[in-house]
Amino acid sequence: MVCLNMLAPNPIGLESVPNARELGGYVMPDGGVVRHGKLLRGGLLCQATESDLKRLRDEFHVSHVFDFRTDGEVKHTPDPEMPGVKSTWLPTIDPQLEKLGTSTLPAEAYRNLPVYLVAHASSPKVQDIARHIYTDMVINEYTQLQYAAFLQSIINTPDGAIYWHCSQGKDRTGLGSAFLLAALGADEELILDDFNMSNWFYQDEIKALKERIHANGGGVEEDKVVQTFIGVNTEYFVDALHLIDATYGSLDDYLTQQLCLTDEDRQVLKNRYLEYK
Repeated sequence: MVCLNMLAPNPIGLESVPNARELGGYVMPDGGVVRHGKLLRGGLLCQATESDLKRLRDEFHVSHVFDFRTDGEVKHTPDPEMPGVKSTWLPTIDPQLEKLGTSTLPAEAYRNLPVYLVAHASSPKVQDIARHIYTDMVINEYTQLQYAAFLQSIINTPDGAIYWHCSQGKDRTGLGSAFLLAALGADEELILDDFNMSNWFYQDEIKALKERIHANGGGVEEDKVVQTFIGVNTEYFVDALHLIDATYGSLDDYLTQQLCLTDEDRQVLKNRYLEYK
């Protein structure tokens, strides 16, 4: 069981963007506090209202958007253009694994994910995909290169806020947030709390779908599938962190060895995004 000291939810006031929030206010072990309005994370922007886009541009002064979605997702629901805002596509799921269909749900599942999960949450294959969704990503070299590019691009974006997202703003976005927080010096507790916060934003959808599946005879294993694909499964994420420790030595070593982050890079990030009182 994962024990969490839940952070207070920190939404950024977008009307039609799921799970949109910031890292501002997070306190590092050395006393540094993440500056507000600089590091923004969330879901896809295709349904963003004009008010949402105006808020990102004019209030947060977003200068760079990172999109972690697959080619198919981007083609189906492209991000809107925002004048003056750079957009970088970094698909973090290895296209070869996606083609094999061993690490992700089939594309059609995401057209109506709740319906798919009602029908397939008891499938051993779907349960296995859920169990390994994070562990498969953190050891995949393609995925590592994408997150390395993400961190370097942030370092090379000196002005304005950044916004990174996938579809629901939870798994791929959550990994990006975890690596960035680790680079800023966060401990595991804070990293887990930020990752787990997606469950607060999706709590109603998680509860409703679990009830539907329970009505069809579902139980604990089906609940884990729902938690993974509608919210996040923080215990499976802990498995991924443990795998990083076992394979690479520590999360710090992983940042250095696999994500190519130097001590100088970390200092640039800390100087830019942390403040000390």
